[in-house]
Amino acid sequence: MATALLFAGQGAQKVGMGKSLYDQSATARALYDQASQVLGWDLAKVSFEGPDSELTQTKVCQPALFVHGLALHALLREQGKLADVKFALGLSLGEITALTAAGVFDFATGLRVVAERGRLMQQACEQSVGGMAAVIGEERGTVATLCREFGIEAANFNAPGQIIVSGEKASVEAAVAAAKERGMKKVIPLNVAGAYHSRLMEPARVAFARFLDTVPFAAPTLTVFTNTTGQAIAEPAAIKAALVAQVVSSVLWEDCMRSAAAAGATAFLELGPGGVLAGLARRTDKAWNVRSISEFSDLAA
Repeated sequence: MATALLFAGQGAQKVGMGKSLYDQSATARALYDQASQVLGWDLAKVSFEGPDSELTQTKVCQPALFVHGLALHALLREQGKLADVKFALGLSLGEITALTAAGVFDFATGLRVVAERGRLMQQACEQSVGGMAAVIGEERGTVATLCREFGIEAANFNAPGQIIVSGEKASVEAAVAAAKERGMKKVIPLNVAGAYHSRLMEPARVAFARFLDTVPFAAPTLTVFTNTTGQAIAEPAAIKAALVAQVVSSVLWEDCMRSAAAAGATAFLELGPGGVLAGLARRTDKAWNVRSISEFSDLAA
């Protein structure tokens, strides 16, 4: 068996996530305490107690999801349950969690990368008026035509028939209205702070590129897949370039999952809250063996 680890992206967070790990594991507790020292604020308190309005801020939820995913990873390693893990992939910010699990960064460095990414993306959101919408049940070509017509972009290809579009808020709203007029049955505006994975994130991309120039990258010990192409990536300079491009590029999550399966992944294990990625996997291929773990009790399975 060859297992692929899956790490969640922004939107999967929920108040209380990771509390059972912190309460019942000295290993997890040490990671949360280290994270608070690196960040300069109490990550555990916000993760466990909220409020939701604070946890959902881009600059907060990205580090929170990163630490939660790697705390689960550390506990699985402690239990000797990672022997068959050959692949790692993550959605959006989860790609950095996957790279850290694969040894590209140590924990503290990966956390600093995620924190700076989250800070810069929140800043870009505050400097623009962006929006996003989910288009359900349509082909990629149909959505591409809609995007071209309204000057917006496809931000996420999550699963067959689940595509997220992103851009200036007024343009997204116009595209949503037009899509409904044309008989697209399910087009849902999303409650988000900005236009992620679109050209409105360009200021964040430029600043993130400068920041990453100061960060050492190692070659991954697992096969990792990049959101920017959906393909495996291994050379440190290429990984760095992909992380920079990803800030303004489409997230080809369905392609990443299919590439992992084609490369030999026979099981997918989601490390994170909510089971979002497991749901997308089942929507992509019902035959895939998929499981999610989020809290301490899940580790016994």
